Amino acid sequence: MTAFIHKILTPKGTYGYLENRKIFTALRTVLFFLLCVGLYLTGYVTTGTNRNLLTVVAILGCLPACKSAVNFIIFIRAKGCSDTLHKKVCEYDAFLQTIYDMYFTSYQKNYPISHMALKGSILCGITENPKCSCQEAEKHLEQMLIQEGIKNVTVNLFSQEEKYIDRLSRLIDLHVEGDKKKEEDILRLLFSISL
Repeated sequence: MTAFIHKILTPKGTYGYLENRKIFTALRTVLFFLLCVGLYLTGYVTTGTNRNLLTVVAILGCLPACKSAVNFIIFIRAKGCSDTLHKKVCEYDAFLQTIYDMYFTSYQKNYPISHMALKGSILCGITENPKCSCQEAEKHLEQMLIQEGIKNVTVNLFSQEEKYIDRLSRLIDLHVEGDKKKEEDILRLLFSISL
């Protein structure tokens, strides 16, 4: 049971996060709606009418249940890192600051990024979604970094595995001055603007 709970509560940025959030939000949504139905039925059975305080509480309880349902729908649409890509890039996790399953949203488009690596002021990532425009996603991330006051960050996003893995190999060999605070700020921002 604890393994199941641990799997559902996978932290953001780890492999399988989006898949596990789908399960968590589905369970939470069902639980919330069952609670609302239970409250309504309890009020109806005990008083014999809809006009009671538990009906009001059940109706108000539908608000978080509906919010959870919307959240579930959003996570259903999001796709995480595939198993094949994970097997190819997981060896770089020991050498670089890496994050998985990032799904960035903007007013115009959504940008699913399967894997990202950060070294110093260089941030690179790969999308497995053919509809995701790497250039638009790069601009979006650069704008968000600048708005947060994080400057001089190079963002490179790829759609081809070979080019991305080559870039990861070169990043390992690259000697850059690492500013830990800047890296933490970048990661904090990425986590805050993604699902």
